[in-house]
Amino acid sequence: MGYLIDFEVEESGNFLPRLRHVSHNGFTWLYNREKLFIWHKFINIFEPHFRDVKEIDSIYYNTLLECATKWNKQSPKRLIVEAIVKLLKYEGRLQPINRCVICNQNIENNLSLIDGFLPTHSSCSKLESIKKEYIEYLFTKDSTIWLDDNIIDRLYLIALKSF
Repeated sequence: MGYLIDFEVEESGNFLPRLRHVSHNGFTWLYNREKLFIWHKFINIFEPHFRDVKEIDSIYYNTLLECATKWNKQSPKRLIVEAIVKLLKYEGRLQPINRCVICNQNIENNLSLIDGFLPTHSSCSKLESIKKEYIEYLFTKDSTIWLDDNIIDRLYLIALKSF
């Protein structure tokens, strides 16, 4: 569900250990319905990604905790886009933006992004284009500061499908 809890694990005779002394470490934005709804969408991105994983690297937890602490002060959609770019970069799945993944030709000025933040020509993907320098700044600095809210909304929808 995406809640931050503290607990102790108690081994039992069953195959599944029990959680004891569970305490909820809440955030103030949990009472904001819109922000909570966006948070749940964000957390749901991770479930299929970690379905068969035994151990999860700390970068995922740290990124989620960083987002949760900034959630009340910054735009949640911007935080999600920045976090997904950061995690894709960590996993080595963030593609360079100079080649279209559909036609394999150079991208000169503007580009479009599809699932997984893969770069394409807008003519190849039939999507609205974004200035290449904006995406280049996002991919190198993990920052959405130069992007307007319309672009953020489009990137947010891609992020929800991309991880």
